[in-house]
Amino acid sequence: MSVSLAKGQKISLTKEGGALSQIFMGLGWDVAKKSGGGFLGGLFGGGGGGDIDLDASCLVFDDSGNLVDEIWFSQLRGMGGAIIHTGDNLTGEGDGDDEVIKVDLSRLPANIKSLVFTVNSFRGQSFDSVANASCRVVDDTNGKEMAIFNLSESGPHTGLIMAKIYRHNGEWKLHAIGEKTNGRTFRDMMPAIQGAL
Repeated sequence: MSVSLAKGQKISLTKEGGALSQIFMGLGWDVAKKSGGGFLGGLFGGGGGGDIDLDASCLVFDDSGNLVDEIWFSQLRGMGGAIIHTGDNLTGEGDGDDEVIKVDLSRLPANIKSLVFTVNSFRGQSFDSVANASCRVVDDTNGKEMAIFNLSESGPHTGLIMAKIYRHNGEWKLHAIGEKTNGRTFRDMMPAIQGAL
């Protein structure tokens, strides 16, 4: 059964029969209607309409807080293939997940402490132009959604630290962060990302 997460909430990523190994983080969004801000407002700063190019990224940190790898539209594979970004969606059109990052937790070295998932507006459109945005964690072995986090805050920001998957006492956990930031890529957001570790 899927858990609907609130900002700041933490859950354990376990399932019947043991720990999860293969998951994916899916990000979905729509363009806000012109008449009013939608779920995440509208990524054009007020007008709505057109396409929204949001980019999902996964940043890998070790237990010392060092950035070990980065998976995003410019580098679709990381950690020796244990993390794979399935490709860039430039519009947000269609139902379901617009961008997906697959993670094989069982293949990550023991020194890997956390995976931080971010989303940003590459064209600099604000989150006032986005509607119905959410990120969800799915068990990739059976397709079952484990948790969903609705990113419902519109505003002038152009980036969001969505969530963190981290290792705690040998177990993987999920932390719904939802922190607003600014930046066209995750690199612009690094001070805030480091603060979320």
